[in-house]
Amino acid sequence: MQAIGVLGGTFDPVHFGHLRPALELRETLDLAEVRLIPCGQPPHRKPPRATAAARLAMLELAVAEQAGLRVDSRELERPGPSYMVDTLASLRAEFGTTPLCLLLGSDAFLGLPDWYRWQELPQLAHLVVMHRPGWELDDDLAAPLARLVAERRTDRPAALTAHPAGAILFAPVTALDISATAIRALIGAGRSPQYLLPATVWNHIRAQGLYM
Repeated sequence: MQAIGVLGGTFDPVHFGHLRPALELRETLDLAEVRLIPCGQPPHRKPPRATAAARLAMLELAVAEQAGLRVDSRELERPGPSYMVDTLASLRAEFGTTPLCLLLGSDAFLGLPDWYRWQELPQLAHLVVMHRPGWELDDDLAAPLARLVAERRTDRPAALTAHPAGAILFAPVTALDISATAIRALIGAGRSPQYLLPATVWNHIRAQGLYM
């Protein structure tokens, strides 16, 4: 049974630094699809600049012609802070025993102990840690995270389909040093972010006057 990838974020705006790793992991891990889930109310950062409707529209434009990447709006429709544990529980209730893979950047993974009910995440999904080629896992991991890695790490992508959840896989992806913050700053300064994000998204930003 093919696994389903889950990639969360504010996507404010979505850019190639989000999209290229999602596509690569869909292909290299033979995922049935990757669901891009825009965050409704981020619990650990400032609210997004663009509205939920605008961020959703940009995501839909970005993946409209890419098979295997799908937008999922469940966090935008759920009241209160957007906790990933709740999102994965909702997906698990929907998909039963289908394997789920939570796709995390290496920085997000290292900060996992600060997440709400983070210890429950491996019970709901596999963790796939996206990193640049040559990146090494820090030997000085926080103790709870070090234990989690020791107990659950695998180097076999096939492990992601053997069970619905529970494994941790470290996966290299093309490193694109692009940030939504920098894109917003460019637009606010009257400069072009072209080639950092899909043309359809940039056209939508200009048409709607976002970040200006």
